[in-house]
Amino acid sequence: MTDIQQSEHNQKKADAGPSSAGETSRHHLKRLWKIIKRHSGLDDLSDHPVEIKHPVKPKPREKKSLLILLLQLTPWILAVLFAFSFYWDFDGYSISIIGTVYPLNGILRIVTISGLIGFLTNWIAITMLFRPSGKRPILGHGLIPAHKERIAFRLANAVSEDLINPEIIKQKIHESNVISRYREKSVAWLKTLIDDPSFRNDIKQWVIEYSEDVIADADLRANLARHVIEEVDEALVNRSLEKAAIRAYTFLRGREMQDIIEDAIAEIPSSVEKGFDKLDLFLDELPDKLDQQGDAIEELITSLLYRLINQLDVHALVEDNLKTYDEARLEAMIRGATNEQLRYIQYLGAVIGTVGGLVIWQPVISLSAICILLALIFALDYTIELLT
Repeated sequence: MTDIQQSEHNQKKADAGPSSAGETSRHHLKRLWKIIKRHSGLDDLSDHPVEIKHPVKPKPREKKSLLILLLQLTPWILAVLFAFSFYWDFDGYSISIIGTVYPLNGILRIVTISGLIGFLTNWIAITMLFRPSGKRPILGHGLIPAHKERIAFRLANAVSEDLINPEIIKQKIHESNVISRYREKSVAWLKTLIDDPSFRNDIKQWVIEYSEDVIADADLRANLARHVIEEVDEALVNRSLEKAAIRAYTFLRGREMQDIIEDAIAEIPSSVEKGFDKLDLFLDELPDKLDQQGDAIEELITSLLYRLINQLDVHALVEDNLKTYDEARLEAMIRGATNEQLRYIQYLGAVIGTVGGLVIWQPVISLSAICILLALIFALDYTIELLT
């Protein structure tokens, strides 16, 4: 340490005032972390945080297909035709199919009211899934709000058993080889760091200051000296000659053994610089030693990571989180995932009800026509699948 550095260090100690060994250690550990951050570039990242954008799939935009647009018009068309049926409803008209005459009187009203009933029943059924959100004396309670806790349990059970569980997480970690890749990157980063001369100089300076501040604590020196004396006494329990030699040495020196050891401890910082060659050698060999122990390091990290994963209760995490959702948020979550399908069900009720009205009007001919139409649809679908 140069005279200027020593002077600056002494001034820092004077300004800081006395502190315990624990406080001193915490202070120097913080300084060590600052040194590492500064030389590794982490300090710049913390001062100028950069938002890391993970590649995520964009949320699919909900597009209204032509079919859903047409289906949305169906209830309105049926309502208009139902109102029109009070003015005119094929009175006196009939059709002849294969020699059989079928009167058309009242067909418009039958078909439209059946379609509207199909639409309204589906709309009521879907609405009753979510409404009323709170329990009402007569209207009751919506199916999903009423069974929110059971739904949370079932969803959590499905997620923890089939989607995310410790075994799946372990498998993905193993398949990704992420631990090995990050170990290699860490060793390369460490080698770059310790090859920096300024980093080594700062580390050496830190070691000197740390040892000086620790040894400067009189209580610590006294405790260390007492510990050494206790260890020596224990080692020389049955060795009276060595004990006598030590007593003679302290008598000749005219000092207590406690004071002699404390003085020896106080000289430790002055001898720290002599060991810097070994510190340089250790830093030079560190990356290669880490590479040699790569498999053991990976095994250790994997074991610790697996222990952490095993402590993760996915079921409880999902269930507790879902239970915190209020009725509005739960409805928004379910509708956000199934809204288009729910609308299809709602408007298809009008179409199916209309078909049901035709069956009411003339069951045999309507069911025959429906069966032929369905057979053609399935045949066309199968043919398209084969061609593609």
